[in-house]
Amino acid sequence: MTSFKHALKRQNDLFIPFITAGDPSEEATIGLAKVLQDEGADILELGIPYSDPLADGPVIQEGSARALAGGMTLTKAMKLVSKMRASGVEIPVVIFTYYNPVLQLGEERFFALARENQVDGVLVPDLPFEESHDFKKACRANDLALISLVAPTSKKRVELVAKEADGFLYCVSSLGVTGERASFSEEIGQFLTDAKTHSSVPVAVGFGVSTKEQATAFLELCDGVVIGSAIVRKIGELQSLFENSETLSEGLEEFRRFITSIVPVKSNV
Repeated sequence: MTSFKHALKRQNDLFIPFITAGDPSEEATIGLAKVLQDEGADILELGIPYSDPLADGPVIQEGSARALAGGMTLTKAMKLVSKMRASGVEIPVVIFTYYNPVLQLGEERFFALARENQVDGVLVPDLPFEESHDFKKACRANDLALISLVAPTSKKRVELVAKEADGFLYCVSSLGVTGERASFSEEIGQFLTDAKTHSSVPVAVGFGVSTKEQATAFLELCDGVVIGSAIVRKIGELQSLFENSETLSEGLEEFRRFITSIVPVKSNV
């Protein structure tokens, strides 16, 4: 097991925002991370921009394009975590990447960077659970939680994946790629119940959660919510403010007002 659990200040009602490293700049990403922590984030998902994503919807892809245009890479993103720590970000940081960038970098170098830069976890959506044994073993050896994903179609695999989960278990709310959704299947409740039955780590739901009302409702069913596209969309809207050092603070305050409008109502605060 890893020390991820001990890094969490709470085990339920988790608010897990997603931003992309370098979107639209390193300086902005550090500022955004600090705002998210200030406004109640328990875990930060830090996306690695990638030109051939499997799970990213159009909004996340646009964020990745902005970051790639600024020269962001997997190595730079992991070093960015150290800069976040130096600026006061203390919450667990989970790297959201695909396996090809890790393979290109080399697993040995990847784990060395994770240790050096105080990365707490990694999520690799295109690495199937059945093929993740060796990578998971290496993650645990390097005190890094490999976050597992399960989807509503994974009924026969939910118990197996949940029992092996580290950090938190990421339940995909619905089929398809990431993106804001107006409604969810009625079967999501049973899916989350099944996941919680078998998981020894917090169970969080993502893909499509975009409003305070949705997030608060999901916290009645599981331990956490991941909000990505709605946040990245707002970052895109504020891009011009973030790209100018003289207006960065103005952009961050506007971003803070948006985050306070979507943070779920937590029962234990």
